[in-house]
Amino acid sequence: MGAFRNGGSNYASPSMEDRRLWKHVHDNVHGNIYLDPLSLKFIDTEQFQRLRDLKQLGFTNMVYPGAVHSRFEHSLGVYWLAGNAVERLKAHQGLELDIDHSDIQTVKLAGLLHDVGHGPFSHLFEREFLPQVIPGCKWSHEEMSLNLIDYMVDEHNIDIDSGRLKKVKEMIVASENAPVKTSKEKLFLYDIVANGRNGIDVDKFDYIVRDSRACGLGCNFQFERLLDTMQVIDNEICYRAKEYLTVHKLFNTRADLHRTVYTHAKVKAVEMMFVDALVKADSYLCVSSFIDDPSQYWKLDDSILKTIETDDADELKESRDLIRRIRRRDLYQFCNEFTVPKDKLHHFKYVTPQDIICSQKSGGVTLREEDIAVSNVKIDFTRGTNNPLESINFFEDYNSKNKFTISKDQISHLLPEYNQDFLVRVYSKKPELVEVVSEAFENFQLKMYGMKAQVHGTPERKRCRVLL
Repeated sequence: MGAFRNGGSNYASPSMEDRRLWKHVHDNVHGNIYLDPLSLKFIDTEQFQRLRDLKQLGFTNMVYPGAVHSRFEHSLGVYWLAGNAVERLKAHQGLELDIDHSDIQTVKLAGLLHDVGHGPFSHLFEREFLPQVIPGCKWSHEEMSLNLIDYMVDEHNIDIDSGRLKKVKEMIVASENAPVKTSKEKLFLYDIVANGRNGIDVDKFDYIVRDSRACGLGCNFQFERLLDTMQVIDNEICYRAKEYLTVHKLFNTRADLHRTVYTHAKVKAVEMMFVDALVKADSYLCVSSFIDDPSQYWKLDDSILKTIETDDADELKESRDLIRRIRRRDLYQFCNEFTVPKDKLHHFKYVTPQDIICSQKSGGVTLREEDIAVSNVKIDFTRGTNNPLESINFFEDYNSKNKFTISKDQISHLLPEYNQDFLVRVYSKKPELVEVVSEAFENFQLKMYGMKAQVHGTPERKRCRVLL
């Protein structure tokens, strides 16, 4: 069985009699991706094609110029890996699991459509913009994906069984709402695209490798090893004990990408500037009103930046000026950052511009909230302060039907004691206020922690910029 598991990775290729109805594209991560007829009905809609105009990593290309890949290619990659995963389970445990064609199609569609409801510029739209214009807003791109799928089916008369459609939507939100356990349900299928049990899913497999490649970074996480060695025990996908460190690399690589790419200090500066521009433009463009209507929402993509930049309306002047500052690299100035001490993590509250202002000592300049931007960055292994590996079940060998968890102390004493970092970064929106903001930020740290938690000082060239 071991030799069979490691032989070939193209499980989801169509049979000879199917190829006339399938199409294929060549992906720079996975090679040939074969698209089945039902999936093509969704792909060949304006709602899905919109994903071509949503960059996977938002403004990250301002720092990593190669990071211009789209949600479209990521979605095709997740579709392909989802099909590979369920096909491998069928090949290894087909009679036992009773996986049929409908199961395979359902999982593939969930992978294909999981991001169809994403907003402009990655997660910025729902996490940064909407909370400012609609306080208390609970909107999520996953829920919009469900609404858009229903809209696409109705608008384009896509012939899909209602039971299958319901399962597709359940699999998309499985990470948020794990399905109710029942002995009759093939619950392991819900572990593939968006895993609510332990966070190991093909969505991460694709974006970790794809994002690393686009940014020119190495990636020593090999998702193929996990696909080759997974096995269903008690309705749950489990992994061979020997792959414990491979699983750890999944979460560790994801955390590294968050620190060095997704939350890069310059990337966050650009994001905060664009959010400010979008918030100021909302009363004129009414962007936030799109979130309640799928028939309007699908028209929203990254071109909103160009709309603001080129529209001559007086109502957009402040927003236009911010976009032009981004173009000219006149960004909000990073003053400094600190990592929240580990003994303060459980009681940490997000730092606000008001916190910094209240820490300013008397001086020649009085800071205002609109002078300061604060970025509170959480980096973890998907489970907050908890170790995600504690919720993963392993097995000893392929003949075993016993699953068990593994303590990290059984593996290595080099693995982290804590599984979460909180970084607080402070920016000055005006270059001439860098020194004042930096001093107020240092005072805040002394007041909160009795010390400066940052590991470096603000560069003198920034402090003295006003004099240049």
